[in-house]
Amino acid sequence: MADRIKQLANHMAATAELWQSVPLAPPDSIFKLTAAYKEDTFEKKINLGVGAYRDDNNKPWILPVVKEATRILLSDETLDHEYLPITGLPEFTVGAAKLILSPNSPAITEERVASVQTISGTGANHLGALFLSKFYQWGTNQKKVYVSNPTWANHHAIFKNVGIEPVDYPYYDPKTIGLDFAGFIGTLKAAPERSVFLLHACAHNPTGVDPTQEQWTTIAETMLEKKHYAFIDCAYQGFASGDLDKDAWAVRFFVEKGVTMLVCQSFAKNAGLYGERVGALHVVSPNKETSAKVKSQLSVLSRSEISNPPTHGARIVSMILNDPSMFEAWKRDIQTMAGRIIDMRKELFRLLTEELHTPGNWDHIVNQIGMFSFTGISPAQSKALIDEAHVYLTGNGRISMAGLNTKNIRYFAESLDAVVRKY
Repeated sequence: MADRIKQLANHMAATAELWQSVPLAPPDSIFKLTAAYKEDTFEKKINLGVGAYRDDNNKPWILPVVKEATRILLSDETLDHEYLPITGLPEFTVGAAKLILSPNSPAITEERVASVQTISGTGANHLGALFLSKFYQWGTNQKKVYVSNPTWANHHAIFKNVGIEPVDYPYYDPKTIGLDFAGFIGTLKAAPERSVFLLHACAHNPTGVDPTQEQWTTIAETMLEKKHYAFIDCAYQGFASGDLDKDAWAVRFFVEKGVTMLVCQSFAKNAGLYGERVGALHVVSPNKETSAKVKSQLSVLSRSEISNPPTHGARIVSMILNDPSMFEAWKRDIQTMAGRIIDMRKELFRLLTEELHTPGNWDHIVNQIGMFSFTGISPAQSKALIDEAHVYLTGNGRISMAGLNTKNIRYFAESLDAVVRKY
C-alpha cells in the first residue's frame, strides 16, 4: 500500500512539473475592460470598449426579424438536431455568397466561388489563413500577410497560429485622423509580387476610416499590377452605412476587376447574432474546376477542426436571406442600427464643436464610419477618461459609438472635453 501511495505521489509530482513552465497569458484587453466596467459602481459609467450594438437604453437589441425567424424555427416540428454537411447549411452559404458578391456576380454565375460555413468571422479568418498557409503558392516569398496599422487585434494571433507572419502596412494617419493613402499605396507597390494583403471591406476596425471608391479603384489596380492576393474581412456589411449593397461595393469591384481574393463574412453585427457564431468563407477561383478543388480542401480542413458547423444561427440567417419579406424587414432593422450610430456621431460632433468648443478639429467623428471611431486622443487622455470619468475605452482612443445614447452622450462629451483641456 505504501509503495502504491508513493507511486501515485511521484506521478502527480511529474504531472505538475509538466505544466509549471507554462507562462501566464495576459487577459484579453477588451474583456478585461468589460470586467472592470461591470465592477464599477459609479452611476454614470459608460462602456465604449465592447464591439456590440446597444439600443438607446444601453441594452442588447434582438432584431425583430431575428425574433420572427426564431419563432418560426421553434414551431417547425420537422426540424431536428442532426449534423449539417461539413461545409455548412447549403441554403445559408449560397445566400451568404449572393449577399456579399451580389446575385449577378460573375463569380457566382460561373460557379467559381467555394463557400464554407464558419464559426463567425473569426472562424472564416482562421480557415482562410489556414488554407493559404497550406496551399498558396508563396514562391520565394516568406509566409507573411500585410495587415493595416492598426487592425483588429485578433488578426495578428490568427495568422501567427498558422505560421504566417503579420507585417504592418501604413493605414491610419494620426496627424489627419484619416487614411494614410500614400503610405498604403507605397507599400502595395513596394511589396514583392503575389504578396497577401488583408483588407477591411468597410467600417475599418478599429479606426472607422475607409477608402473612397476612387481610392479603392487605385488599390485594386495596384494589386492587379503586382499580382497581389486580397484577403478581405467583411464584418460590418450593412452596419456601416445602413445599405448592404453600398457596403459591399469594394468586394464586388474587386471581383469585377479580377483581383485574386477570398472574403471572410460575419453575421454577428448586422444580424445581432454575436453568440450564435454565424459566418462564411468565400474563396473566388479562376474557374469552376479549380473552385471544386478548393472547396474539397476547405472541407478537409474544416472537418479536422470543427467537424460540422452549428445549425441554429445558420437557419436563422438562411431564412432571412431567402425569404423576400424577411429580407426587407432585415434591411429595415439594419437601417435602425446604422441610423442610430450615425445620429450619435452627429450629436457628439455638435456637442464638441457648437456647445463645448472643445480644442481641436473633430470632423473625423462624422467622417469615420461604422461602429468604431478613433477619437485621436492620447493614451494619457484615454486613461484619464477611465480613471476620472469612469468612461471605459481602449488605450488607443478607440470608442464604440454603439455605447453612446441620448442619455449618456452629453456626459461623455463633457468628460472628453475635460481631459482634452487638462492633458
